[in-house]
Amino acid sequence: MSSPNQLSSARVKARAVELKFDLCGIAPAGDFEELTRLPQWLARGYGGRMTYLNRTARVRAGVRRWLPSARSVVAVACLYNTDRPGHLEMTDAAQARIARYAWGDDYHDVMGRRLGALAGWMRDTAGPGFDARWSVDDGPVQEKVYASRAGIGWIGKNTCVINPGIGSWILLGMLVTNVDLDPDEEAVDLCGTCRLCVDACPAGAFVEPYVLDARRCLSYLTIEIRGGIPVEQRPGLGAHIFGCDICQDVCPYNAVATPATDPCWLPRAAFADARIDRLWGMDDSGLERAIEGTALRRAGVRGLRRNLAVAIGNAGPPLTSAFDAERAPGATPEETARDDTRPSLQDAMVAEHISWARLRR
Repeated sequence: MSSPNQLSSARVKARAVELKFDLCGIAPAGDFEELTRLPQWLARGYGGRMTYLNRTARVRAGVRRWLPSARSVVAVACLYNTDRPGHLEMTDAAQARIARYAWGDDYHDVMGRRLGALAGWMRDTAGPGFDARWSVDDGPVQEKVYASRAGIGWIGKNTCVINPGIGSWILLGMLVTNVDLDPDEEAVDLCGTCRLCVDACPAGAFVEPYVLDARRCLSYLTIEIRGGIPVEQRPGLGAHIFGCDICQDVCPYNAVATPATDPCWLPRAAFADARIDRLWGMDDSGLERAIEGTALRRAGVRGLRRNLAVAIGNAGPPLTSAFDAERAPGATPEETARDDTRPSLQDAMVAEHISWARLRR
């Protein structure tokens, strides 16, 4: 569909800003060379247990496999660089480490609604024949490639998209359309010789700059794995219970990053005290309420309970006493666990992580 006069790149970008997107760029719906690297990455096993990537690899090779009539990709980004709450002192081993993007509202919901509104406006403006699909980290689209091609930012050595003006604390969304829009200039890689992110990773997840072995990444281990975390990797998690920000924390472009003002990214009140033992002490329904409407739903109560158990084991005394907080006089640890009314603690996978943590005392 050729672009009607009333639907220009400039108008699309202006509407995106009105819908509270901090960045918007346009990329052609091309089959770029960068898109061909995914099968090689998967063949090396770097995707770990994320089998959905293998199932959708063919579609991810280009947006025209997702929307055959695609002509343009509208890439948008939201800045989530909110101030770290005072309670998240990184030197305190008792504080749970939660990735910054999960402190506020779930970005899938927030950005999905905004992209839906953008698509609706574009449809009304373009008229008959308009077609589009959109996703927020939940569709078969290599978002980072198109974000780079749209000028949002370059893909850094830590595999995050970095914007030279506002850093890498950005969440991406893509709207693929059959409308011809004028594309932006591709972003230029400004990492230079810096490798702070590569060297800072505590798990050694970067095989080399720009190449991440997800199987070693703390975000993968705490979020993507549904079963047991490999025993040999548990000590390296430290106090991380959902995601990891280390490779972004050390990035020079984030040292002067623009602060976010959108209230939807502000930390939830439920995490005003993110002490590991306090979160562990919550019943399942309370933990479920705390994560409702946030990205932490991805791990769920079961996954968070597993991660908290590992964090308690890594912290050691006195945090390990949290396991025995409800112990009746004379009861053994096994009896205490069996009598606990929290369903998540009856889960065999969670129980195994608790047993491992107890042995770390």
